[in-house]
Amino acid sequence: MVKHTIATKALARFGQLLDSSFPSGAFVHSFGLEPHIALGQVTTIGELQEFLQKLIMHQYQGLEFVFISRVYGALQKESLPLLIREDRNFTAMASYAFAKASCDIGRNYTKQIAPLSKELLSQDYFNAVQSGVTSGNELAVLACYAFELGIEKELFTLLWCKKSLSNIAAAALKISRIQPSQIQQMLFGFDDTLEVYIEQQSCHYSNFNPLFEEVIYQHQNLEPKLFVT
Repeated sequence: MVKHTIATKALARFGQLLDSSFPSGAFVHSFGLEPHIALGQVTTIGELQEFLQKLIMHQYQGLEFVFISRVYGALQKESLPLLIREDRNFTAMASYAFAKASCDIGRNYTKQIAPLSKELLSQDYFNAVQSGVTSGNELAVLACYAFELGIEKELFTLLWCKKSLSNIAAAALKISRIQPSQIQQMLFGFDDTLEVYIEQQSCHYSNFNPLFEEVIYQHQNLEPKLFVT
């Protein structure tokens, strides 16, 4: 009974953190959504859906999905040095604002997760985050905890991706006239395709996002922003 209670509490904690409402608010990088809307390239629900599809193909498949795979790989090898190296590498590839926000939230998550961690490798990693030895990216912290809870890599990737798409789409409510009901139905549509996108992820990092390169430099006063609610 005690073991079951601990597992349930740990899973409940994971769900709350994945939702991004606690402890630091919803964290989402808009990846050029504002310039697209300001330039009239995203004004309808169909255009928003296309924007998110391109985000998955040009950003997530070559960066975040790869990072999750490498974090899980380090955990499966039970290698703390490899896990720390992957964490640091991901930070180095991100912009300053994105990396800082990701690491700040990752460290906050660690404070909530560490007391519930039972696996030695997870505990060592969380200690490294809290002591400043490693970056503690939000995605690495969540992936490490998901691995300890027995959540498979593909399932965690799907849950994280759907959460991120939902948060970015919610940001559109602040700066466009697209209706919430339209956005909800559009997000439901991704349920049929996310698994395929995850299966088709790159084997290597590819940190090139045409959404950023082609549009943001047309509207340089609107840089990608971090929405915190």
